[in-house]
Amino acid sequence: MSRFGNLELGDGSEERSHQPLQTARRDEAHFLAEARTAFENGRFESALRHFSKVLEFNPRCAAAWTGQVRMLIELGEFQEARLWADKALEQFPHEPELLAAKAVALGRAGDLQGAMAFSDAALEERGDTPYVWLARGDVLLARRESRADYCFDKARLLAPQDWFTTWLAARVRSFYEQFALALKLLQQAVEWNAGHFLLWLELGRCQQALGLAGAATVSFNRARELNPRSDEVRAALLHVAQTGFWLRVRGLVRQCFRR
Repeated sequence: MSRFGNLELGDGSEERSHQPLQTARRDEAHFLAEARTAFENGRFESALRHFSKVLEFNPRCAAAWTGQVRMLIELGEFQEARLWADKALEQFPHEPELLAAKAVALGRAGDLQGAMAFSDAALEERGDTPYVWLARGDVLLARRESRADYCFDKARLLAPQDWFTTWLAARVRSFYEQFALALKLLQQAVEWNAGHFLLWLELGRCQQALGLAGAATVSFNRARELNPRSDEVRAALLHVAQTGFWLRVRGLVRQCFRR
């Protein structure tokens, strides 16, 4: 079954078949909190499933609908995100963050005119939230417009010293390969939450993209200290080590040809 198929609103039979006493405590609030935790740890597939579970309890939860669309975007499933946003907007045509999420899905899928229209609609619905402005910045970067800087500043102004919003801004910058700007954001996010492995992991990825292999290795090692069981961290350390090895080999070959 596809990821999109998994989002259909099931009857919850699988969940209910296990330990009824525990299931009784698993309500809308529980799964919404789980989704948020998974999102903050970069586990987008898990967050997607938890948002889907929220809708089994409350199909009118706009936050869960929006969360599903945002997770699909984070997973790179832009067409599915657009389709799911359309489905959600049938119920919530004036939900600012849902309109903003659809704008991002359209922008990343290449429909720049449609993306701008939905971003405008999100702002017209008084969507003065950090995500609406992050989404606006995302759309403007897709359109290669310099006004995106104002949008990211606005989002961070609405969420002062919030590592989560700053991390999301860095992810948008990284998506559009603006690694130097993403690096500055991640360094700021690490200052505010130095104990979160994901920030060190993404800081390392950004440093590696900028050719700063030594600094990236330090960041990945810090991420491993904080989360030694992370497969992503192990893979990142292996990749940066292999990259460094081949760079050294290439340097030695060049020296030999110069002699």
